[in-house]
Amino acid sequence: MIPDLNDSDEELREIAEFIASVDRAIPWHVSQFYPAWEMMDTPVTPVATLRRAREIGAKAGLRFVYEGNVPGSGGESTYCPACGEVLVKRYGLTMLSNRIEKAACPDCGERIEGIWSNDTS
Repeated sequence: MIPDLNDSDEELREIAEFIASVDRAIPWHVSQFYPAWEMMDTPVTPVATLRRAREIGAKAGLRFVYEGNVPGSGGESTYCPACGEVLVKRYGLTMLSNRIEKAACPDCGERIEGIWSNDTS
């Protein structure tokens, strides 16, 4: 997400609603922009903007929205869309733990779409 280029509520809502119309389980990765090459005068995307995008995605019905390029913010982890508990804890791109059991949340039983290496179903 590039500040003042593609981070308006309207544009984020349109993106989220389009993804949700295809499949609510499609992960949406909203990544922090860092100035580089020909855009050195553009600021870094604020973490608050990424959080706003996650909220917009959730309101549109998306089950999995991730914040990228902000290691340690919590936005890179997978949360249960039903009960909100952390299912796959990550730091950046490193997976620290995976609590998904038989493709479901161990706390509430919500089915979690995906292919899981610990899935024994």
